[in-house]
Amino acid sequence: MKPPAFSTNLLLCHLSPDARACLLKHATAVQLPLGTVLCEEESFPRYGYFPLSGLVSVVTVMPNGETAEVSFVGREGVVGSLHLLGSASLSTRWMMQLPGSGLRVPFTELQQSFDSCAEIRGRILQFVQEQSAVVAQIAGCNRLHEAEQRLIRWLLMAQDRTGYETLDFTQEYLSQMIATQRTTVTIIAGDLQRRGLIRYSRGKIQLLDRPGLEAATCVCSAVTKRLLRELYEDKSVVKAVVSAGNTRPDMHRSWAS
Repeated sequence: MKPPAFSTNLLLCHLSPDARACLLKHATAVQLPLGTVLCEEESFPRYGYFPLSGLVSVVTVMPNGETAEVSFVGREGVVGSLHLLGSASLSTRWMMQLPGSGLRVPFTELQQSFDSCAEIRGRILQFVQEQSAVVAQIAGCNRLHEAEQRLIRWLLMAQDRTGYETLDFTQEYLSQMIATQRTTVTIIAGDLQRRGLIRYSRGKIQLLDRPGLEAATCVCSAVTKRLLRELYEDKSVVKAVVSAGNTRPDMHRSWAS
């Protein structure tokens, strides 16, 4: 039987063939529609997921039911990595914010590979470190920077992790992402469109001028871009990953290059 494709997942591409084969021998290729919950809060996952396309939203859930998105995962990593580190009950939910596909591995098999293989463990820990640094940067950004800068930074981060030129985000979702009012997002999006930086219509945002957007946002965008670019250190593999993944008509250029 033909092994599952992995060529658009950065973490898997940085494993040696033997380590990758060990990790994926129990993998199943799955479609991940919009809104699919990959792991609920306060529960242990049944599976780990290596996204091949799409975007996974990481949402913190408060005791009263209120939620806030704190990060997201794309083709650079694996969903379930934090649960590999211990048995703590986590108040975060992982769900598909942009539909896509992935490789699903039973969590018991993923845990066994993590525990027994130093190479797999090292790569996953690199990803966990990158995620922790990104979450810290976002926290500072949300506290210190203007709404327009935060919105642009979030759009650029999403594009870096998916490769998509067009992002399917509603104004309601964007307001939740950057912790502001929906009316504020409407004003900002309209202004960015008038300046020729984006095109926004019916929940679809097309990024028209990336250099212009980068010039208009805060330093946090450059920091998160660098963290992604330096993930797993070997940048030569990044180009191969992007080339293999550029199958959508609206795919953007390489990983935060």
